[in-house]
Amino acid sequence: MKKLGIFGGTFDPVHWGHLLVAESACSQVGLERVIWVVNSRPHYKQSTPFQHRWEMVRQAIADRRDWEIAPQADTLMKATYASQTLQALQANYPDGRWHWILGLDTFLTLPRWYHRQEIAPVCEWLVAPRPLVESQSPPIQVLCDRVAQQLATESIYIRWQIIDLPLVGISASLVRQYYRDRRSIRYFVPEAVRIYIGDRQLYT
Repeated sequence: MKKLGIFGGTFDPVHWGHLLVAESACSQVGLERVIWVVNSRPHYKQSTPFQHRWEMVRQAIADRRDWEIAPQADTLMKATYASQTLQALQANYPDGRWHWILGLDTFLTLPRWYHRQEIAPVCEWLVAPRPLVESQSPPIQVLCDRVAQQLATESIYIRWQIIDLPLVGISASLVRQYYRDRRSIRYFVPEAVRIYIGDRQLYT
């Protein structure tokens, strides 16, 4: 079976922190492919139109043969829940051994995910430290253990590991704020993404 990674998110915009997380996960676990899934309808916050966020991710990963972006017309783009995303990917890659890449703050919500009993045991969860969370106590190991314990009370048992990577204090909200303040976002995002944002004045 092939080791495949799922990396989903709003990516508004995609930045070097996202790319570092994906690269570190590939190196640590030996992923053969990472499928980037851009959230088409984030229900919890306003976001830049999907086609712009999708195109920025496409350009950011264009030089990687082992990374791909779920097509805009794919059924993945219509998925409302993570369980639907996984089902669509399993249909496309029936020989996949799945690894879900996500940040610590998102992993902490896993015990509240819809259909968690179906999705949680199927994947290995690769948890990326987040600077604002990791700087607080308790340590990430303790927080992840708590998630596993919460799920175990429902007889849901998971495999997880922490991605070993430097804590980079770049976030999508910081990039947007810098751009609104007319500050340089060079080296916050790939150059193709910086040009795309500038040409379309996405965050003014």
